[in-house]
Amino acid sequence: MASEILQQTISLKLKNILAIGETVAVEFKRAGGRIGDDVYESVCAFLNRFGGDIYLGVLDNGKVEGVPENAAIDMIKNIIKVANNPTLFQPTTYLDPEIIRYNSKTLIRIHVPQSSEVHSFKRIVYDRINDADVKVSATSQIAQMFIRKQGIFTELRIFPYLKKEDLHLELLDRVRLLAVNNAGGDHPWKNMDDETLLKSAGLYTMDYDLDKPGFNLAAALLLGRDEVIHSICPAYRTDALLRRENVDRYDDRDVVDTNLIDSYERLFAFAQKHLPDKFFVEDSFRKSIRNIIVREMISNTLMHREFTSSFQSKFIIERNRMFVENANRAPAQKIITLENLEPKPKNPTIASFFRNIGYADQLGSGVRKMFLYSKPYGGADPTFSEGDVFRITVSLNDYVSEPQNEEVNNRVNNEVNNRVNNKFSEIQQKMINVLREKPTITQRELSRLISVSLVHINKNMRVLQAKGVVSREGNNKRGYWIVNEKKVRS
Repeated sequence: MASEILQQTISLKLKNILAIGETVAVEFKRAGGRIGDDVYESVCAFLNRFGGDIYLGVLDNGKVEGVPENAAIDMIKNIIKVANNPTLFQPTTYLDPEIIRYNSKTLIRIHVPQSSEVHSFKRIVYDRINDADVKVSATSQIAQMFIRKQGIFTELRIFPYLKKEDLHLELLDRVRLLAVNNAGGDHPWKNMDDETLLKSAGLYTMDYDLDKPGFNLAAALLLGRDEVIHSICPAYRTDALLRRENVDRYDDRDVVDTNLIDSYERLFAFAQKHLPDKFFVEDSFRKSIRNIIVREMISNTLMHREFTSSFQSKFIIERNRMFVENANRAPAQKIITLENLEPKPKNPTIASFFRNIGYADQLGSGVRKMFLYSKPYGGADPTFSEGDVFRITVSLNDYVSEPQNEEVNNRVNNEVNNRVNNKFSEIQQKMINVLREKPTITQRELSRLISVSLVHINKNMRVLQAKGVVSREGNNKRGYWIVNEKKVRS
């Protein structure tokens, strides 16, 4: 039902777009079974201007031809692969194309966010002028594009005295694992050395005022040591509070003021500790709508805040609601709805990094998921308040605001998993959950952790590997496990 509503919303929006035609933020492309360079030139141009949407399978006049249905999946894989290929795109970008249906035709929509970087495709820079992609070759024009973007996105500010030793570069090993798992087993960052990855992710860029490269604010926030982050952004922190009984102060608190990667995990753990996972089934599969909602709230408040502001971000859980709020940079005050949603990244480099490692969805899709799942979880639609302070509020009804009996919850969850989602046994699901969190664990350690004999661990591991759900990278002593999230969800 939820997917049908989402499809109806997409179809209505596309109908209006087709009627208006191509603009500075919309491009139509005819597509057979392959992707031409002109598609990637448009991607590059959109990145360098205001972002936008490319629709494959639509003629210039708005007539819908569609793309071959049996080729659509391979076309999407190719788009993702090319966008992440540093020999073609510099810097690389994260794209998450989607297949949509319109009047019984198959289309591919590529949403391209506005980037804080200046990108090139095959060493050529493109800009979007009206409804055309234009080559930019003059050095002065390219420099002006850099300066224009640095004036918009504070995450691009270069700190010339910020050095490698000021960063937790050991986090990059975890980043590679997260990116590989999120991509279903392969990602360009997997085989990049640290320096190449930092450049590919847009964390080491050129300062045209100083005429030299350096680490930017995004690098400091994503990977910086705590004392470095506090020096650059003294007010940076997220105050996580539980207020159910002691509403004047708090029942539990975690002041999170570390790098964005660890901040995400600590805030997520805080939410899991204090919010039960309400039972929900969609398309015959049990789905954790708590995790979907919390993931969007946390990733949004970490990615899209204005880090130069002194306003302290918050994540607060109360009896009847939970909300996040953070400093924002908005042209006007408004309440965001599905009808007026115009996704614009506040920190595109950080947002792209989060999407690569699976901490966030494609821009805009997370908001749509919030509207789909907040009502069944908490009894009402969420509210998104845009202004100098950005706030997301989700209602909590009696079921989710009261702490639940953990033993009962576990028993019900196990019964539901066995009855509804027969793809994995209870043991296999436990193994998958642990391997996500501890990819370097051995099978013997896994056996002890979940109290299952080593024989059964070996047997189920072979089953999971045969299904392509789990794979092993490296040898037995120094290797690690990869969970193919796409296989888990399919």
